Amino acid sequence: MNFDITELGVQEKYRLLNGGVTPRPIAWISTRSKSGVDNLAPYSFFTVASCNPPVLLYTQVNQRTGVDKDTLQNLRETGECVINIVNSHLLEQMNQTSASISINESEFDLAGIEQSTSRTVAPPSVKGSPIRYECTLREIISLGDLPAGGTLVLLDVKSVFVRDDIYSEKGINQELIDSVGKMGGDGYSFTTKYLALNRP
Repeated sequence: MNFDITELGVQEKYRLLNGGVTPRPIAWISTRSKSGVDNLAPYSFFTVASCNPPVLLYTQVNQRTGVDKDTLQNLRETGECVINIVNSHLLEQMNQTSASISINESEFDLAGIEQSTSRTVAPPSVKGSPIRYECTLREIISLGDLPAGGTLVLLDVKSVFVRDDIYSEKGINQELIDSVGKMGGDGYSFTTKYLALNRP
């Protein structure tokens, strides 16, 4: 079946993109508002934009209200965040933080998530996360103001935490991260099987 994008509605386009580009890594982003409230929210439109300089990228899919999510509002005001990588042990708590709550409430409190102090930025880190990237805001690029439009957020990596047991002189042990990926709809995938192929 082929789909002509010009003939599709917003939700149809969203489902075709969200359901086909899978699995996607999850950026569990912690920020702190100017008033000192700690926010934590998951974003699955997330990747590495550059390694030199080290830059990460996530996309905020615009809400129907046209109002930026708390994460982006906080980044605009303070310019700092932490991207916490999600493993299977954190999946349930991560899912809880996708709930819509007041900007004056903290998802850390809502989901009972233990914090740790970050080294280079003010927002706290998720203590149980195996890999954490402390970042500052580099650039915000709007691809459109319509509902489900994208706002690209580029983040400069300032510090990286890797849990001791998953790191060696060869780098991060991919089999031990236990990463969770986002599928379409409410689905998730697990990295329970790892296969390495030599490049030709």
